[in-house]
Amino acid sequence: MSESALSDGGFAMLDDAEASAYRNAVLLGRFVREEMATTLGVSLEKAAAIEERLKALSLLRSLPGEPGLLLPVSPDAAVADLVGETEDRIRDLQRTVAEVRDQMGTLRSTYFESRQQRNQAEAFDVISDIDALQAMLDEQGERCRLEMLTAQPGGARPSNLLANARPKVLERLRRGVRIRHLYQHTARSDLATTAYVQAVTRHGAEVRTTDELIDRIVIYDREVVFLPEQHVDGRVPGAVVVREPTLVAFLCRVYEHLWDGATQFDPGAEDGAEITDDLKRSIVKLMAQGYKDELVARRLGMSVRTCRRYISQIMLGVDATSRFQAGVNIALIGLLDGQ
Repeated sequence: MSESALSDGGFAMLDDAEASAYRNAVLLGRFVREEMATTLGVSLEKAAAIEERLKALSLLRSLPGEPGLLLPVSPDAAVADLVGETEDRIRDLQRTVAEVRDQMGTLRSTYFESRQQRNQAEAFDVISDIDALQAMLDEQGERCRLEMLTAQPGGARPSNLLANARPKVLERLRRGVRIRHLYQHTARSDLATTAYVQAVTRHGAEVRTTDELIDRIVIYDREVVFLPEQHVDGRVPGAVVVREPTLVAFLCRVYEHLWDGATQFDPGAEDGAEITDDLKRSIVKLMAQGYKDELVARRLGMSVRTCRRYISQIMLGVDATSRFQAGVNIALIGLLDGQ
């Protein structure tokens, strides 16, 4: 094979003079430099350059025993000469790749069986170091093959966390992992969260919101659950990693219960009136239970200022000048019916 014909710049087609020379060589059954210079009306130097070009492309070949006589070769034969070794190398590489896949495939059952045994042996683990926790979350995300479930309380998600999560989530979706997110209703009014939801739902993720969430939770393949570390002072809380199958199954059922009662979050088809009414009912329900503004805001994942603004709107909507009167009027109009 002529390596010069297949350069880094790719295969270069014949120019008009080279194509004419090849055509004449086929017609005459030979390539003679002097004859070709006369036929094409070019100099001997140009004819010599054309000869070298056609030889480099394997379109001219010396007759055995007569190295000075050049004969034209068919394009099919030239292709076989040019790319034959490359095709052989490709086939060898493909065989190597197939062998590696087959050999690694034999270890797949060993890996998952051993991982299940390890999960049972290491039922719980506390990860206090945040960097180690993030590395562990990333590792579980890369291993995840079926489903990832998350619940994120606290309203709107921090924009920097969403920017970091988006490419990871999209990569998992491309691998066929089913991803479900649960947020609180107040996340719907946040631009960064809405943009993230639009991006991931476009590729198959499912997102719902609810009035309250118990706590943050991340579940991988219904085998490993991450829960926030509790009662931590003086540092950022880490996480408890749960692998015990019975507890994992229970937490998955809790998640499904929350999911079934949540409202679909599709920013492309958002119904503002529906979520406003939903938030209103949630606030009224907590007010009716005697919660102060600060606790209502915390439970619903919003700021106290926003909470008080909503409460003022509710009182105005039921034509009340006090919370007591608001409670009476709300009971009269049945706003809490079904709660």
